[in-house]
Amino acid sequence: MTGLANGGGGIAIGMIAVPALGFALAPNLDKKPLAWEAVGTPEEFSQDTYVSRTITLTPGAGETGKSTVYMRARNAEIDKEPVDDYNQFIAISTRCMHLGCPVRYVDASERFICPCHGGVYDFLGQVQGGPPVRPLDRFYTRIKDGLVEVGPRFSVNSELKRFSPRDPAQDLDGIGQYLFPSRPTIRKLPGT
Repeated sequence: MTGLANGGGGIAIGMIAVPALGFALAPNLDKKPLAWEAVGTPEEFSQDTYVSRTITLTPGAGETGKSTVYMRARNAEIDKEPVDDYNQFIAISTRCMHLGCPVRYVDASERFICPCHGGVYDFLGQVQGGPPVRPLDRFYTRIKDGLVEVGPRFSVNSELKRFSPRDPAQDLDGIGQYLFPSRPTIRKLPGT
């Protein structure tokens, strides 16, 4: 009788635990395809100011799956990171790195301003004031068939070194890059 009760209890636990574990672990194993979206021709972007573009981050989610990015052509005099195939245009995220509020680029001051808690970023998206812990995230860009395309998002530290995307408020300088690992399903592009 004891063996039958223990066996029945084990089956009941298994029937609850296996689906729960599958539900919890499946999103971490599901790799998302890399999506690229055309946003204009190279002539539409200057080196001196940002142009806003709306891109789709989550297909099938309607307006909530869209976001604004600020874009400009790369300026060799001020852009610090090395040139490669994925940064001939600069695409900066509008998500503040304090709590994720939307930032806005102000032409007059050449700054990104977060109205929620006073975060201020310079022309390159680096923190100039307020509570944000790291520069604004960026998106990979490329030219394909004569059009500028925006790809996956990536995070940068204060030296503009690329990291797999992180959530707001996760520092990437010093030990922060190890304390806040990225999600296994979202990685930066290979070879970058």
